[in-house]
Amino acid sequence: MTFSMYSSSVPVFRQVLTALSSVLEKAEAHVIDRKIEPAALLQARLFPDMFPLARQVQVAADFAKGACARLAGADVPKYDDVENTFAELRARIATTLAFIDGLDQEAIAASADRAITTGSGEKTRHFTGQEYLLHYAYPHFYFHATTAYAILRHNGVDIGKKDFVGSYK
Repeated sequence: MTFSMYSSSVPVFRQVLTALSSVLEKAEAHVIDRKIEPAALLQARLFPDMFPLARQVQVAADFAKGACARLAGADVPKYDDVENTFAELRARIATTLAFIDGLDQEAIAASADRAITTGSGEKTRHFTGQEYLLHYAYPHFYFHATTAYAILRHNGVDIGKKDFVGSYK
């Protein structure tokens, strides 16, 4: 069996981001049902030196779009990081999904050996496409998606592992 860069990237990011969007929908229902100020959850964090929920979602979306764009050899779009509501965060995820779905599948499929460079100055890192996806993009993406989920779970939103994993198809 061969390793498919496309099958190992876009559908994986799509599954987790779609699940994250559904979790955010449940979080919004949670604050409405319990008459909680939405900002209380959107700015919640697990520890003072960690990003709050809204930023965790933004960064997860950024890693998905950045990884897929780099694998496709395309420019990475810049988002303004202005989302302040659950609906705006879900819209950011939807924009990210539309972007990654529109990338050239063949370019991504051929990206295993493509040279990918991230960062600048002393933070510059060089990878092949496969190394970048498996050892850089995925760990960062999953860290932020998982932390967003953990913030919500920690704050009483009724979600479980099935909500995080989502559905493959």
